[in-house]
Amino acid sequence: QVQLVESGGGLVQPGGSLRLSCAASGFFFSNYGMRWYRQAPGKERELIASISSTGISTNYAESVKGRFTISRDNVKNTVYLQMNSLKPEDTAVYYCNSNYDNRYWGQGTLVTVSS
Repeated sequence: QVQLVESGGGLVQPGGSLRLSCAASGFFFSNYGMRWYRQAPGKERELIASISSTGISTNYAESVKGRFTISRDNVKNTVYLQMNSLKPEDTAVYYCNSNYDNRYWGQGTLVTVSS
């Protein structure tokens, strides 16, 4: 059974940083690309970052490019999202998702950027 467990969210001031983690289980993690999405209140879920199975290739939405970094540890079966220079518009629930089966979602982790 696929499980994705996000963590690391919280309240941070504008300009601050957070690192999110997503622990995956139930599939052969190192064989599949992973993605981070976010959903702000009243908005649709949007794809913000993706990483290949090896970690060599990454892609970012324009809204986070240069501020966020996706990475993965194929020993720990975990994907990370380092978020720097956070803005109030980054406030959202953040989710990870896998290329193995994109029907499975975790519970998400809430990031609130506010002074």
